[in-house]
Formats: sequence, structure tokens, C-alpha cells
Amino acid sequence: MRVGVYGLGRFGSFWAEVLARHVEVRAWSRDPSHPVPPGVTRTSEEEVLAEPAVFFCVAISAFEEVLVRTASRIPSGTLVMDTCSVKSHPAELMRRLLAPTVSVLATHPMFGPDSATESLDGLPMVLCPVRITPEELERWRRFFASLGLSVAVMDPDEHDRQAAFTQGVTHYLGRVLKDLGVAPSAIATVGYRRLLEIVEQTCNDPWQLFLDLQRFNPHTREMRERLGRSLDAVMAAIDGGARTNAGGPGT
Repeated sequence: MRVGVYGLGRFGSFWAEVLARHVEVRAWSRDPSHPVPPGVTRTSEEEVLAEPAVFFCVAISAFEEVLVRTASRIPSGTLVMDTCSVKSHPAELMRRLLAPTVSVLATHPMFGPDSATESLDGLPMVLCPVRITPEELERWRRFFASLGLSVAVMDPDEHDRQAAFTQGVTHYLGRVLKDLGVAPSAIATVGYRRLLEIVEQTCNDPWQLFLDLQRFNPHTREMRERLGRSLDAVMAAIDGGARTNAGGPGT
């Protein structure tokens, strides 16, 4: 099997290298000086778009512009997959901008170069069918499972609803803790050291990814509002002894 990877940023380079351990990978980067991962063949933009299956590894906020510019050059019968961290927005873009003869599978590898340093075993991979036959979907589900991934198939909105908390809240708190200025300490508890790990993991990602996660997932605003109310409730409990879901008098 041969696939194309469009975009060799931080995640694209990581993903291309992962795939190259199992299939032939050809990749394109807009920066010709960008190093190509081991086992990956650098190719032209036209050639990568002509591969039977193409993974777009671009920023969520840039995806529409990229599709507008490339859609007419993607041949009929190609399978196009995004790797964005939100799913409703890119799924709708691919459905609308790609030709009806192009198959579409929205994907979200819910890990990256920091969280998959040792192994892919058990890490979550979400597939959101957009325009794909059941047989082709099952073939790709089996392929991703063969990498050791825990594959879940769901619709894009359900993904975004769950990811607003499973991913969005983690990135949000990581940025908040970094702004707070948490730092290593000689008397750090195990729990505190784990918080520092969250900061390191989330803040290694580009700031644009954080903004896109918060802005393009329709459910993250609700997450932030609920988080704010919970912070206020705990503060009120400290000040006045009111009971909260986190504990307090009477719990």
C-alpha cells in the first residue's frame, strides 16, 4: 500500500514516520528545506495529491484554503483523510469542496510526538465516515488497529462533543498552568509533577493548534463556561463553606 502525506509540520512529520514503518509513504512540504522523516520519500505537490490515499496534515484554520487550492487536482477514486483535532468543521469542508467521486474519511489520531514516544499500543484513533463505502472503512479500521491503536468509529459531532473535554480541557488547563508559572520544585508531590507533565505535553504543541482546538470545536465554549462555573463554585466553597461537587461541608 502507498499513501501520501500533505504537510510536514510537527505532526505531519511524526505521522509520516509512523506510517512509513508499515506502508510506502510519499510526502510534500511547502518548505523544501524541511527534513524528510526516515523511510519517507519527498515528492512534489502534484505527485502527493495523485496518491491513492492522501492524509492532509495541516492546521485546522488553514484547511479550507488548502482544499480550495488543491481540490480540482485530486483524481477521482482518491481517498482523502484529514488529521485535524476537531471533526465537524473539516468533515463539512471535505464534503463540500471535494468532488463527489473522491472518497472522504475524517480521522483524528488522538496522540502526537509527545504522547506516543514509546508505543502506539492502546492509543485512541477516531474515524468519522463522510463519504466512503463500508468495505473501505473496514479496511482502514483494520489497518489502524494493526498499528496497535484503539479505533473508534463515530460521527463528527459526537467526536467534537467528547473531545471538548477529553482533549480541549487538557490543553486549556495546560495553557492556564503555564500562564500561572508553575515550575519544578524540590518538594514537588507526584500529583504536582504530573501537572508539570501536562504543561510540557500541551505547550510543546503550536499555539495555533491550541487556538484552533478552542475556536473550531463547537462544544469547547460550553466546556470553558462549565469549567469557569466550577472554579467559581470551589472558590465560593472556600470563602463561605458552601457544598460543591468537589466536596465540602456535608459531603
